[in-house]
Amino acid sequence: MFKNIFTNIRGNLFGGITAGIVALPLALAFGVQSGLGPDAGLYGAIFIGFFASLFGGTNTQISGPTAPMTALSMVIIAGIIGANDGDVAKALPFILMVFLLAGLIQILIGVVGWGKYIKYIPYPVVSGFMTAIGVIILVTQVLPVLGYYAENDSEFINEFKPQAEEILLDNILKDEAEEGILVLEDFKETVRRADEITEEEIIREASALAKNKSSGVIGSLNTVSRAVKNVRWLEVALAFLTIFLIYTFRRITKKIPATLIALLVVSAGAILLKLDYQPIKEIPAGFPMPNLDIFANFSVSQISPYIFTAITLAFLGAIDSLLTSIVADNMTKTKHKPNQELIGQGIGNSLAAIFGGLPGAGATIRTVVNINSGGTTKLSGMVAAVLLVVILLLLGPIASQIPAAVLAGILVTVGIGVMDYKGLKAIPNMPISEVIVMLVVLVLSVFWNLIYAVGIGLVLASLIFMKKLGDATAARSQIIPLSDADENDIPWKDERGFPKELKEEVYIKHLDGPMFFGNTNDFHELAKGIPDTASHVIIRMDKVPYMDQSGLYAMEETLYRFSKTNITAVLVHLERQPRVMMESIDIIPDLLPPERIFEDFDEVLVYLNENVEDVV
Repeated sequence: MFKNIFTNIRGNLFGGITAGIVALPLALAFGVQSGLGPDAGLYGAIFIGFFASLFGGTNTQISGPTAPMTALSMVIIAGIIGANDGDVAKALPFILMVFLLAGLIQILIGVVGWGKYIKYIPYPVVSGFMTAIGVIILVTQVLPVLGYYAENDSEFINEFKPQAEEILLDNILKDEAEEGILVLEDFKETVRRADEITEEEIIREASALAKNKSSGVIGSLNTVSRAVKNVRWLEVALAFLTIFLIYTFRRITKKIPATLIALLVVSAGAILLKLDYQPIKEIPAGFPMPNLDIFANFSVSQISPYIFTAITLAFLGAIDSLLTSIVADNMTKTKHKPNQELIGQGIGNSLAAIFGGLPGAGATIRTVVNINSGGTTKLSGMVAAVLLVVILLLLGPIASQIPAAVLAGILVTVGIGVMDYKGLKAIPNMPISEVIVMLVVLVLSVFWNLIYAVGIGLVLASLIFMKKLGDATAARSQIIPLSDADENDIPWKDERGFPKELKEEVYIKHLDGPMFFGNTNDFHELAKGIPDTASHVIIRMDKVPYMDQSGLYAMEETLYRFSKTNITAVLVHLERQPRVMMESIDIIPDLLPPERIFEDFDEVLVYLNENVEDVV
């Protein structure tokens, strides 16, 4: 695993330093977007970057918070905070537990060897999801670009004061119930505690509710009218200057990270000119400490509602990472180890969660920068993470002065860049069914729920695939009444010498493709096309490599119907898997004796000549 890690030290140092510099502004921006603050993004980049590189299966991969993982995390964070009355401190252990579970699930996926199956996610689902991520980022950055923050809008906060008072009173009642002092006949203690609620507590609760109300796509759209009325033109100018510098520097040179240049130039200008801007949340000084509240009062009932959420986050991180691994392979002409990569990502995400960091995955842009700058081994990713630790310890207070509008501008460019334009441009030429899957995932992800949207997209794509495969199998499968077939038109050469005197008594059924639930109905319909006057039916299984339970019962029903109508069924070239299935429920030998199963068509001809009489 650690072989040759310290080769090409100079190239790995330079690659890691460059990748770390690129990662810094993105980590801060993703942390702010998530709702947990810039420190969460930075911690995620540090722990995932170091341990995913150390234990992963892609030598040159740089890992950390990414746009897809952050967008999904943002939804998870907002949902859990909302379920905990808008109290971030109360919700944080549950949030980090979901992130920890996602990391552990990734480790499990890698250990059991499922990494190789991730590539089977349908492209329309991935395309719709990636475009939705871009739309979500753009929409949710509208308010920060306009300089609007709901927690600073006193008028908006006041609208939530009655609800805040209800929540605080409800919390008192819950506390008393847990303490066993809540008595219906005497509410003196309740009244006393209620009188102790301060205006500051009410405002703080109302502020949390207002912030939660304006979060996400729907919240941003509902609040944008207030943002326009309260627009801060300085924040707009800082955001658009950041966007302008990023795209300008990308045109000039790609050797210097444009996001870093924009971050430094605009932030330095705002600080030196002493502009009245909104800074990002303060980054705590010192090395992050483990959040042990995750494990306090742990119970299965507390985490069970979030199991599916954690699974979705884990699989998204797996897809995100392995796609980047493929990019790295193409650039370095190497071969990554998918299961080992997932183990490394899982370890990184698990440790990041314990220390309060965002979950992440392999980051394509940072990985490409690393490779182009000379990175060749795991050392480069570890160096990138160590650089971020140094920046955190030495420059944390300075980084806390970065204007929030600058990070909003960076995220706008990320949102524009992450959308799948290739998929969008291909819509006119795509099958309508795939377009529907893509649009369903896109719309549901943006306006409803990322997690459920992906699940629904996978189900739709699978059903459409099964339908297409079933139709294709049915189209290739056919029943041939030999009496009507011309000798030269028969596609199977071994059937062209079929005895002429038996052509009216024998039908041949060709099956082309797996027998599964998607084509059993067509199989029944084809079987019904055999007239009762036939005495023998040859079912050619040469091209049936697989049979599922639905196909098995369809075969059983058909053979049973043949036996009731005195039609003798003969099978040719029965593959191992279908045979095992048929033997498992005694189709063989009850409905189909072994002596009527043949390896090739020549054996069938011998059997027919001996057992079929020409009926004139």
